[in-house]
Amino acid sequence: MTGKNSSGPVRLAADGSGAGMTEEMGQTMFERRRMDETVEVVSALSVVVAVEQARPVERESVALQASSAEAWDRVRRRLRAELGEDVFSSWFARVELGNIVDGVAYLTVPTRFLKSWLEAHYAERLRVNCMAELPGLNGIILSVRPVSRELMQQPAEIVPLRGRQPAPAPAAEPKPVQPGAAPAEAGERDLVDACGTSLDRRMNFQAFIVGKSNQLAFAAAERIAAAPAGSSPYNPLYIHAGVGLGKTHLLQAIAQEARSQGKRVAYFTADRFMYGFVAALKSQTALAFKEKLRGIDLLVVDDVQFIQGKSIQQEFGHTINALIDAGKQIVVAGDRMANDLEALDERIRSRLGGGLVVEVGDLDEALRAKILGNRLETLQAAHPNFQVHPDVIAYVARVVATNGRDLDGAANRLLAHATLSGQPVSLETAEAAIRDLVRTREPRRVKIEDIQKLVATRYNVSRADILSERRTAAVVKPRQIAMYLAKALTPRSLPEIGRRFGGRDHTTVLHAVRKIEKAIAEDRSLHDEVDLLKRMLQE
Repeated sequence: MTGKNSSGPVRLAADGSGAGMTEEMGQTMFERRRMDETVEVVSALSVVVAVEQARPVERESVALQASSAEAWDRVRRRLRAELGEDVFSSWFARVELGNIVDGVAYLTVPTRFLKSWLEAHYAERLRVNCMAELPGLNGIILSVRPVSRELMQQPAEIVPLRGRQPAPAPAAEPKPVQPGAAPAEAGERDLVDACGTSLDRRMNFQAFIVGKSNQLAFAAAERIAAAPAGSSPYNPLYIHAGVGLGKTHLLQAIAQEARSQGKRVAYFTADRFMYGFVAALKSQTALAFKEKLRGIDLLVVDDVQFIQGKSIQQEFGHTINALIDAGKQIVVAGDRMANDLEALDERIRSRLGGGLVVEVGDLDEALRAKILGNRLETLQAAHPNFQVHPDVIAYVARVVATNGRDLDGAANRLLAHATLSGQPVSLETAEAAIRDLVRTREPRRVKIEDIQKLVATRYNVSRADILSERRTAAVVKPRQIAMYLAKALTPRSLPEIGRRFGGRDHTTVLHAVRKIEKAIAEDRSLHDEVDLLKRMLQE
């Protein structure tokens, strides 16, 4: 700093930047710096205080999310206990809790098909269970998750027969199953096929219970799974069965066994195939979708009866033709014979019917007892104190005569009664637990082909005669009786019945039905004859 001068203001010379600055200016600058430093300190303190104040809110939000997640897990456990593992895995495994706003739980699912099904069949059950576990809840809303999110995290596949708990999105390559290894945890159960579809490790050939009604389908499935790539012993293999008889288990087992041998496998349910094709069209990657399907060794499609839409069916038909022509194996399952899949394109039905067609029949009592015993052993492994007497198993297997899913439900209810009451399972307990599962057996499903064959045999003509244009009395009468029985014993429409009788018009069928109805009312012997045919077809 320089000395004072009486003739002028004092100058500052502390450094180069301050040269020529007056004392008043220096004082002002000094005070401003002190103010800035004070402001900075105050600002820093404010930030610290704000962060400290925000942390409880953050912790409260995280705690709330954790609480909702735990409550949602309890909802899932309730649904699994009430409905059984199969139903839960088929329809609820991919339901997620998105958010809770103003007392409304927003649940998300991957496809519109699943959303529509849940709304139509399980909306009230979902609502009741959510309200029981989520405090302050007034209702639920189902919505479809965005496509981009579905592509980022692959959902668990819908598996009707033997379900599984949903797993997180697979990270990289799934770990191989070691022979003799302990059962995988819920997050390690899934295998992934060539198209990203999850497979359930538990649904393998070793876990499938074989009986008279399914042994042919099981043998064919094993043969196809063991065949080398490029070899097609039965192509296509079409398995048809009613609900809960094991066709999905067989398809999953084929896919897993073939995959373990290094084959490129694509496993689809009908709704996943439709979703994948529509998503590919929307994202303009349809060509890549088609090329990926045509590059596999084995295509497995379940519940083919649900494939809808002209363009989707056309693509499905083209894929089948291309794979068969290339010597690749195709396995398809449906709930009825290929010729009865009226919603499918005729060319697809013809292709499916041209291979090996195998029916999985109803479960006989011995097979039901084996299946139930297997389910109970699985439950006993997790609940050592849960014991069921063989007499109770025999009783349940005798009265629950519908399908494997109802047997699963019976096993779960026996477990619930035993664990909640703390009492051993007796015949009386079992009877009360499974009361709603004991149903009057439905009459046998009658097919038009069976009607034609029986009537032809009864009246000593051939089935070809009934379908022909012949108009002789020996052919016209049995043809009209067959049309009448088809209308009385099947849900088919008049136009469909006409098509099954050589492509006749629906008015011809209506005329035959009215004529036989009138003849039955007037002729007692004809009435008894037709009634006998009805009983023979329904037994």
